[in-house]
Amino acid sequence: MDIELHENQRPTMAILTYADQKRVFRGNQENFIDLIHTGEEYGVLVYVMTTAEFKLMGNQAIGYTYNSQTNKWRKELLPLPHVIYNRIPFRKYELLPEVQQVLQACIKHRKIRFFNPTFFNKWTLFEWLNKSKNTQSLIPATQKLTTNADLESLLLKHPNLYLKPIRGKAGKGIMKVSRIYEKNAKARRYELSVQDKTKSHISRYSNIPQLWNQIREMMGSQDYIIQQGITLANYKQRPYDLRVLVQKNSKGRWTIAGVGARLAGKMSITTHVPRGGSIDDPVKLLESGFGPAGSKKILNRAKKSALIIAKQIERASQSMLGEMSMDLGVDNNGQIWFFEANSKPMKFDEPHIRKKSLDNLIQYSIHLAKQPTKAPRLSSGAVKRNAAKDSTSKAR
Repeated sequence: MDIELHENQRPTMAILTYADQKRVFRGNQENFIDLIHTGEEYGVLVYVMTTAEFKLMGNQAIGYTYNSQTNKWRKELLPLPHVIYNRIPFRKYELLPEVQQVLQACIKHRKIRFFNPTFFNKWTLFEWLNKSKNTQSLIPATQKLTTNADLESLLLKHPNLYLKPIRGKAGKGIMKVSRIYEKNAKARRYELSVQDKTKSHISRYSNIPQLWNQIREMMGSQDYIIQQGITLANYKQRPYDLRVLVQKNSKGRWTIAGVGARLAGKMSITTHVPRGGSIDDPVKLLESGFGPAGSKKILNRAKKSALIIAKQIERASQSMLGEMSMDLGVDNNGQIWFFEANSKPMKFDEPHIRKKSLDNLIQYSIHLAKQPTKAPRLSSGAVKRNAAKDSTSKAR
């Protein structure tokens, strides 16, 4: 590709991703194109840059623009971005030494604002939320899973537990353990449900050691957390939870971009769409169990809780964050529970949420571009500490 020089003083945002030999770069290219078009509406230059070609040369950088007429990407020499939005799609890329060097360069650069520097770690999230009285009550009992004693101690307190990979995504690797009683069985028995694509496989065990042996085999080399199972509100005997998109707006303040709902598949232990779940209307689902007035109150509580959680995560992480998606559960009493947050949200399919999310990202970037140059908020050690936590896997 030929590199062309562009003279442009507009607010500029670069989307940072990972290079790909087959299709120029990784990530959701449709999402990138939507952001480029939204940027045009606001007078913001948006382009894609890769970690492989990351060079900040004075007031210029190498990036990719999109030509809608030819439907092709073109590499160009472009104005140095005011803002860099991290969309490196997988942890394995983000943890590479050469990518870590790029992230550090973004953080340390005094003229560039860099947000959402790393993936979240599930265990670290709960540690952060446990530090604040405002968020402690929103999280289920959670601990690291390292021995059968961890499993047994939490099973004595809760009849259902969820086992989740610390670095998991989209419900992959999740298991459920239940304490069961049978009329003809003298001893307590245990049921293990393992999520596999859109279905779950169920097996039963008469004691903890047998159960633990199977779980340890399923865990492999991955680190897991173990979490209190919450009995979720359901619709037509299918549990559901809420997906909340929290983003900063044109004033740099946290706001709710939208709330969706995910209904679990008939044979699934999670609500994730790739695991058999489906998208649904949160008002419809909540009204079926709590009525119109109850539904309104729960949605308001969910939004308020999501904002409190986002502020605590940003404060505890010492990172500059601009967005995150959250999985919030609603139990049969209408109580809100936090399950997960994602610093690299997948595209929301609900059109009104999708449009708002694009607008917010561009408006927040304009806000950041207007800020005076100053020392970055995130210390270079913060990303290194997060990377170290993510790259450490204990031998089992």
